[in-house]
Amino acid sequence: MSLSEAVRLLRGLAPLLLEGLSRDERAVLLEAATIRRFKPGSFITREGFPADSIALLVLGRARFSCTTIEGATVLLRHVHPGEVCGMAAALSHPVEYLLDTEAIKSSVALTWSRAEIRRAGANCPRLIDNIMLLSYDYARWYRVAHISAIGQTARQRLALVLGDLATGIGQKVESGVEVSVRNEELANEANVTIFTASRLLNEWQREGVLVKTRGKIILHSTQSLLRHHS
Repeated sequence: MSLSEAVRLLRGLAPLLLEGLSRDERAVLLEAATIRRFKPGSFITREGFPADSIALLVLGRARFSCTTIEGATVLLRHVHPGEVCGMAAALSHPVEYLLDTEAIKSSVALTWSRAEIRRAGANCPRLIDNIMLLSYDYARWYRVAHISAIGQTARQRLALVLGDLATGIGQKVESGVEVSVRNEELANEANVTIFTASRLLNEWQREGVLVKTRGKIILHSTQSLLRHHS
């Protein structure tokens, strides 16, 4: 891939994966990348399959999930542009992906094979540092999610998830911030039932905190949602 193509795709993003790399290091890494496009419902990584590539999402949206022993799908969190999936491919020993990463919108990612990312890391230690920091961030997210599932109310969890989505993927509109998300997605990420998510969203709509339409929510004020339901 040409450097100009990569720069165009990364416009407006500041991926942690590339933080602190010199101009030459960035150029070498980006020129080694492959552009891959994913339709909604297609997979960027597959749980249990060899971790053979790492992907930097630049357009669209995806989500992490895993499968229980009983075969049920557990939705974990959304992946936004600038975030990375498949970091297991950078490990020194071949392993399998722990999670599915499914595109939920038409998405574009810059990808590197395991050999390419290992070679780049050998020549650029800061790249490996960044991957470790990303792994730490995901572990921290899991810790927060696990603690909140134990100690926070359903109302608090849903408010935090909705606030996080508004910050991450929300689009500013005249009346607030618009988030493209379905009740099912919110319920899964907040670890509540769809009935509870719908009831709380309807309640917040009556209070004037948000406006809910099919597949979209307009938050009038993210701060007031979090203050009101903390």
